[in-house]
Amino acid sequence: MGKLLDLINDPGDLKKINQSLLPQLAQEIRETIIETVSKTGGHLASSLGVVELTIALHYVLDTPQDKIIWDVGHQCYAHKLLTGRKDRFSTLRQHEGISGFPSTSESIYDVFDTGHSGTSISAALGMACARDLKKLNYKVAAVIGDGSMTSGIAFEALNNAGHLKKDLIVILNDNEMFISPKVGALASYLTRIFSNPAYTKFREEFDGFLKSIPKVGNKVHNIAKRFDENMRAIFAPGMIFEEMGFDYIGPTYGHDLNNLIKILQNITYMKGPVLFHIITKKGKGYAPAENFPVSYHGVDKFDIATGKVIKIAGERPSYTKIFSSTITQLGKKYNNLVAITAAMPDGTGLQDFANTYPDRFFDVGIAEQHAVTMAAGMCKQGLKPVVAIYSTFLQRAFDQIIHDVCIQNLPVIFAIDRSGIVGQDGKTHQGIFDISYLRLIPNLVIMSPKDENELRHMLKTAIEYNEHPVCIRYPRAEVLGVNMDEELKILPIGKSEVLKEGKDMAIFGFGFTVRIAEETATVLKEKHNISATVINTRFVKPLDTDLLKKLARDIPCFITIEENVLSGGFGSAIIEFLEQENMLSQVKIIRIGLPDKFIEHGHPEILRDKYNININSIVSRIIKKE
Repeated sequence: MGKLLDLINDPGDLKKINQSLLPQLAQEIRETIIETVSKTGGHLASSLGVVELTIALHYVLDTPQDKIIWDVGHQCYAHKLLTGRKDRFSTLRQHEGISGFPSTSESIYDVFDTGHSGTSISAALGMACARDLKKLNYKVAAVIGDGSMTSGIAFEALNNAGHLKKDLIVILNDNEMFISPKVGALASYLTRIFSNPAYTKFREEFDGFLKSIPKVGNKVHNIAKRFDENMRAIFAPGMIFEEMGFDYIGPTYGHDLNNLIKILQNITYMKGPVLFHIITKKGKGYAPAENFPVSYHGVDKFDIATGKVIKIAGERPSYTKIFSSTITQLGKKYNNLVAITAAMPDGTGLQDFANTYPDRFFDVGIAEQHAVTMAAGMCKQGLKPVVAIYSTFLQRAFDQIIHDVCIQNLPVIFAIDRSGIVGQDGKTHQGIFDISYLRLIPNLVIMSPKDENELRHMLKTAIEYNEHPVCIRYPRAEVLGVNMDEELKILPIGKSEVLKEGKDMAIFGFGFTVRIAEETATVLKEKHNISATVINTRFVKPLDTDLLKKLARDIPCFITIEENVLSGGFGSAIIEFLEQENMLSQVKIIRIGLPDKFIEHGHPEILRDKYNININSIVSRIIKKE
């Protein structure tokens, strides 16, 4: 017998398979995901945990007419295999291959682009409202993990959905709660009863009967309703959702396909908003991912037999690792130093700090807005908070940076990881806007290190600096392997570093692109006899205005290189300053950066080549302009 997965090109084919064979299909899907991710890297544990749920949803619902919105979307690999992409699944997260997240440009079954957490219920409610206004008839289901439920937008959406009473299915995928076998079995049994159409109809009719009793009807109805809710609360932790206006169904075991299908079939007949709570095992079906779900949440290439990540010989540590060791080291000297993360202690490198100083570490969950304002409150009372966060996630707290930190000029430190091109996670994760969206905010210092040694000095500088809030921007990349100073020093705020002297042009690098600027200058000198001054800009805000004025008087051409969109970026900052000083006409400016578009997924070097942020492209452009 061949593989069942080979027979499925769309969910219509899935429905032709006998239900008794679906567990075999789940196993085949798991094997395909494990085999592929071992070669491409990706979000393994979360995708393995929802295989049965994905099969059940497509088996019961009529997709793509019925809509499934995956919160965050990193758990969508089984969904992609069932919706016509199994032949291209080996290209997962590769440039010009399929995305690791839902993408509306990729398939009609991906009904909403996702990549950040907490958005699914809002989007699903919007679709349900549109459906009703247009008098259409389809189901809308949002699948959200327990981690994403810590995101404020999720509760805003739940509250509104309960108020509007639209037909909406929210599936809470809970992969952390433990339920004993006896309680789990009883809860599953009650879930089947509570979701049964006959029970729902009986409850509605019985409610009407109680209310119709003369004089005491409403009082008896209220007593019965409280009894019903209290009985549910004994076996099912769903009172909060009931209070928000949802019918709560669950919890139930999320890897029993027959049970899932039966309950989902029952739920499709229910009216109004329903929350279906399932318990799953993150990493289900692959022992290393089950035992270490955090490590296998997002994983690089690995050996399937051992589960060990495949390391490249000579591979250097990441900037995140250097940040981790430095902040932990500085925590010993500065006892007012605290660290905050939004559910990413490992990803941001704060786990060592958390282990060393548990009382000074705060994981607020997926709540970036709260993280920033909490840091402001800490800062107001004399602590020195470091908010370690990815560039693309910091976007979510833009108002809090302005309103709660910068207006009050509080010296909060933002350690902004994954700045610039990050690669395979694609358009929702590329850190290519932070220079632009931060540079416009008053009172904010923005710096970026040219190498790992300078990152250490910048952390020390930020901790000692109390005049303004500080952002330190660094990439998702290996370090350069430079010598490390034994003693950390304080850098002068707003002062650049001249790395090489030249008379024909000045090349400005910022952070990661300083290396590219240096190598570009070398090629220009050796092959074209062009002499270039190379500047490690260090600070995009405040700019080194004295150096800029001096260079504008002496050198006819400026080249700026940045891994940020050109709009509002580092090069724009220099143009704005020169215009302000009436010096813009004295200097020709060539800006190297990213275009006004969202950058797709792919290996960072492939993307840099595509968008001409590499030495050969920059040299060619300079020569053509000369």
